[in-house]
Amino acid sequence: MSWHGENQLESRKFRCGFCGNIVATDKGFFDDTGQKRVYPCPHCNNPSFFDPAGNQFPGVAPGNDVGHLPSELEAIYSEARRCVSVNAHTAAVLACRKLLMHIAVQQKAEPGKSFINYVEFLADNGYVPPNGKGWVDHIRKKGNEATHEIVLMKKEDAIELIDFAEMLLKFIYEFPAHVPTA
Repeated sequence: MSWHGENQLESRKFRCGFCGNIVATDKGFFDDTGQKRVYPCPHCNNPSFFDPAGNQFPGVAPGNDVGHLPSELEAIYSEARRCVSVNAHTAAVLACRKLLMHIAVQQKAEPGKSFINYVEFLADNGYVPPNGKGWVDHIRKKGNEATHEIVLMKKEDAIELIDFAEMLLKFIYEFPAHVPTA
């Protein structure tokens, strides 16, 4: 496929799949048919590709950044989010499952235990908000499906688990860091 030089295109507003900013630009590139477009982000200068149906590649990672995370947890959480942006939904679900294990060990659960042990540790030690044990168990069940069954996870499954993981990380790490010290 040959690409033409930068052109004036119809303006497009989008969330950049690289930097996450909401941007708009009327500069970009198109293919020989004029149907496929690439818009460089005016903030980070990375290209976003749009097919004729309007699908964006790379997609936007769901969820939000969470502050005050240990680097290992931040890496796993970001990995889960990025998996969704490239349609790797089963991998995202598995990363969310792994994230729960790492959170539990980070909070002093004994390493090398079963996954259910980590889920129970989080719930029994106050790391899960009221009425949240069902969500932790939901991540466990979805993670088990992705791990032990011949089934592919859907985008909705991955986003749902990332949303809960974000809330859990904020509850355990970000919000306590904002409490004023006396």
